[in-house]
Amino acid sequence: MPRVSNTVDQARTLLERRLKELDDERKQVEAALSGLGKSARRGPGRPRGTGRRRRRGSTRADQAVKIITDNPGIKVSELGKKMKLNHPNYLYRVLPDLEKEGRISRKGTGYHPG
Repeated sequence: MPRVSNTVDQARTLLERRLKELDDERKQVEAALSGLGKSARRGPGRPRGTGRRRRRGSTRADQAVKIITDNPGIKVSELGKKMKLNHPNYLYRVLPDLEKEGRISRKGTGYHPG
């Protein structure tokens, strides 16, 4: 029967060898990442460039402003139907921003051009 200390030494040797292999592999992966222009490690917080972005061209907001201009006093539910939205509640996120920008105004339950 093999000695216990011999078995433990063999297990330790195998684990150390595997740890070295993993360390070498980690270095290769880091090198590959740096070659792609990204660092292997990212600090805490949000990554860069994930702030709000504005699109150019025709957006839902622009489409809503056009319909409100053509139909002053239109309600959100009617606006959602005219825009053929599956989820008209989405407009409750868009319309307040348009009000802040001064592109539309709310009078009672309807919206009017700014």
